[in-house]
Amino acid sequence: MNIPILHHHDPSPFGEKIRLALGLKGLAWRSVQVSMVMPRPELGILTGGYRKIPVLQIGADVYCDTRLIVRELERRFPEPSLFPQGSLGLSLALTPWSDRSFFDPGAGLSMGLNQAFIPKAVIDDRKSFFNFMDFDALESDIPHLYTQFRAGLELVELMLADGRPFILGSQISYADIDAYFPVWMARGNIGNAAELLEPFARLREWESRMAACSRGERSEIRADEALAIARTSTPIEPVGVDPKDPLGFATGERVCVTPDDYGKIPVEGELVTLTISEVAVRRRTAEVGELVTHFPRLGYRITRA
Repeated sequence: MNIPILHHHDPSPFGEKIRLALGLKGLAWRSVQVSMVMPRPELGILTGGYRKIPVLQIGADVYCDTRLIVRELERRFPEPSLFPQGSLGLSLALTPWSDRSFFDPGAGLSMGLNQAFIPKAVIDDRKSFFNFMDFDALESDIPHLYTQFRAGLELVELMLADGRPFILGSQISYADIDAYFPVWMARGNIGNAAELLEPFARLREWESRMAACSRGERSEIRADEALAIARTSTPIEPVGVDPKDPLGFATGERVCVTPDDYGKIPVEGELVTLTISEVAVRRRTAEVGELVTHFPRLGYRITRA
């Protein structure tokens, strides 16, 4: 029951983040392929409506957002570390840059350059999801998006400028995964990626090292099998609610947890954990019984239900 289950789809750049993290830890894990577009009924049972991908399930605990997922993997499976030499804070501080400033223009290019070939259902889904994209102006904005993505590529090149093999030095870390996943996305979705990356020699050498990394020992299961595992599992003991938290919530209050950037679908439940870094709510479902759904604090708003 402690085997990680990743709910994802293979083209997902954020899914690639966690596949790499699982690989760097040398873990065996189960894969549930979910639809690229809503609805995702089985996953919705586990998450309470949260719609971002990927989601990590361990038994009856469900972890949302890659920032929290990697911290939970590190807690449960500490060796080898994703954050060697005390790099947890620095690695996660890079995440807002990679997730938005670097990823967003790359995602815009991926959509804008390929709109004619992307199924209408996917376009319509992303229009309601990616509120940072103006789909009507996307194609005309392509030159600007190139400038922004190239600036991100140059930053990675500068991180590697002294010849170090990885972002923080001699050891691979989560900082490398953060910097790599937009490059991975570009290789798969931007037709002139080779030309785009050609000026960045250090980055390309490092990209080859990252591409060669393990993605762990993966086995496929069906969504109903993942639900059955949740049904026969018990959530871990909650951490509890910090009485000094500025929001002033108490254990057991009904709250909603909502991303503050995009995909702003609230998840409602009974508050069981509230710390500086994590919020978790207990939910009871007819299909699988009791679940606890976990989120990071950074980037999420908590309100009374």
